[in-house]
Amino acid sequence: MKQIYSNLKKGEIKVKVENMDDLWYLSTIIDPGDFVKGKTIRKIKLGDKEQRNVKIIKKPIFIKINAEKIEFSKTSNMLRVSGKITEGPEDVSKGEHHTFNLEENTIITIIKEKWLKFQLDKLKEACSTSIAKILIVVLDREEVYLALMKRYGYEILSHINGKVEKKAQPEQIEGSFYQEIIQKIEEYDKRYNFSQIIVASPAFWKEYLMKELKDSDLNKKIILATCSSVDKTGINEVLKRPETKEALKQDRIAKEVNLVEELLAEISKNDLAAYGLKDVEGAANAGAVKILLVTDTLIQKSREENKYEKIDSIMKITEITNGAINIISSEHEGGKRLDGLGGIGAILRYKLNY
Repeated sequence: MKQIYSNLKKGEIKVKVENMDDLWYLSTIIDPGDFVKGKTIRKIKLGDKEQRNVKIIKKPIFIKINAEKIEFSKTSNMLRVSGKITEGPEDVSKGEHHTFNLEENTIITIIKEKWLKFQLDKLKEACSTSIAKILIVVLDREEVYLALMKRYGYEILSHINGKVEKKAQPEQIEGSFYQEIIQKIEEYDKRYNFSQIIVASPAFWKEYLMKELKDSDLNKKIILATCSSVDKTGINEVLKRPETKEALKQDRIAKEVNLVEELLAEISKNDLAAYGLKDVEGAANAGAVKILLVTDTLIQKSREENKYEKIDSIMKITEITNGAINIISSEHEGGKRLDGLGGIGAILRYKLNY
């Protein structure tokens, strides 16, 4: 994500969406009641209704809405922010509903009455230039994709078609396709300094590649996996493989998993922990919350059921009492375990007697 403009005195921050990761971050930052403004496409009615010569056109306009509903879909790569129009051109009535469909390259301004620290931290994290430290390589004897792991999803770095000898068309092959792949891996490793490199293929192509690899330091970073195809579908398949489990617990995910484990450890000791909406609310009101954990699933569900106000209140009280707020993704095991506790938990400063 790119931050274009910021004026916290007015509560305004303008950003540009650059990838799917940014949509997830914005889904945890934009709240019902916030104002969102930007360029969008809207159907406009032209003509006289009484004479039945009305024509509907799609027109790019610049409007401002008061957000009511925030929906993030990982499958469609889109974040939908819906609400009533508060500002717009003359041919758009105030009070009508509109939905911003946020996707890659969308530019919007978010206006809040008060930005919470955790929201600014999330925004800073999303705008950070730090790069995920995982490379995904899917290959067979003729083709290879190299992709950079992101917080959500991936970015294709290279797609190479090898020059291979066909039985019907024998020809002299210059160099080795596997050596070309290894050189490309080495090039990217020097640039990004990966912590893990996942190499996957159908059949035994990955093993053939490993026989060609002489760099022992690079070898130590590699995890082998299996995929059924060498394309973007294959990359998605690799992300779900059990072999990649440890490699994917990097950066934000690792931090989130560790926080949930810390909470579970306190719960098992019946010590400095609270979980479930009622107990966490009581701990927050008592100023006892040191670290608050809330899953993105609980946030989304509470918004859909118009019950978000209580969670929002807990987060604001936690911030006022100098507690740390962490939004936990339900995509990994830590988030799923927290969802099993009601989607919300807290590590406490001191033990409460209920």
